[in-house]
Amino acid sequence: MDMRCSLRDISIFVAAYEERSFTAAAERENATQSGVSQHMRNLEYMLGVQLFLRERGGVTPTPAADSFYRNCMEVLRVYALARRDVTRFAKSEAGEIHVGLMPSITSRVLSPVLDRFLQEAPNVNVRITESYSASLTQTVQAGELDFAIVPSGSSDTGVRGQFFVRTPEVLVSRASGELEPLAPVCLRALAPFKLVVPGGDNIRHHTIESYCTTNDIRIGQLLELDTMLGTLDFVAHSDWMAILPAVMMAEDGGHRALCVNPIVGPDMHVDLMLIEPIRKPMSPLAARFADLLKQEAQRVSATWNTESLRLVKPARPVAVAPGR
Repeated sequence: MDMRCSLRDISIFVAAYEERSFTAAAERENATQSGVSQHMRNLEYMLGVQLFLRERGGVTPTPAADSFYRNCMEVLRVYALARRDVTRFAKSEAGEIHVGLMPSITSRVLSPVLDRFLQEAPNVNVRITESYSASLTQTVQAGELDFAIVPSGSSDTGVRGQFFVRTPEVLVSRASGELEPLAPVCLRALAPFKLVVPGGDNIRHHTIESYCTTNDIRIGQLLELDTMLGTLDFVAHSDWMAILPAVMMAEDGGHRALCVNPIVGPDMHVDLMLIEPIRKPMSPLAARFADLLKQEAQRVSATWNTESLRLVKPARPVAVAPGR
């Protein structure tokens, strides 16, 4: 004899307990009266205790049945909750995606995209690797990522690239400094200033130096930091500044203890591209995640349009002491 108590046994017991009748319980559970009686005999045998007093016209629960009923109700409640919870996965395709992102994307764009994607596809395992462009490119070349977002301008074998988003560059400094948040600034008016940049292997290092050289912007001191959180914290507590993609900054210009200003005279932008392994076609799930990332990146970048910001908060002259 099977000595296990099934959910069917519990459901029939609860029906018999509440109806006080095996016949009524059979109607409620779409069973036969003899089938309910057999279920209850097996259950009593398995538990080693009598649950009902059989009487003409119905059954009377014993104290043991009262106790068992309370626990059975908890079991059925937990089972109902489990079924309700798992149904949200029913219409979702199962799968896994592995995406590589730079800190400039993970700090602002990733969160709303993850939230939306996991609501749409709750049965998908999402893995995010945060790193800088050189490392991400190598990982894509190895076929270990579905795709990655990196600055444009590099060409590597084994990967296919496509335009992702153009985002303005912004100047980031401490909130207690001389600049007014959101006011567009010309870097020549601030020079010479102390500037934090990524390491020499990072393509952004050369892009920033090239912009400064082309536009005759004098840098007083240059510090290389290959850590985004470290850069933001250092800038927030010193008189050093950094040039960062606007896509990673809050639209209101607030970012902890930081002041954020669009760069003008001329404007400065960075183009990001999506790279994927040539030998491995992107899955529909990865393509959907990439599309959501692009939408959010475009939305955030659009809020940093310098023409729009000039209408809201016009620039004002900034006096900076030489050699500060």
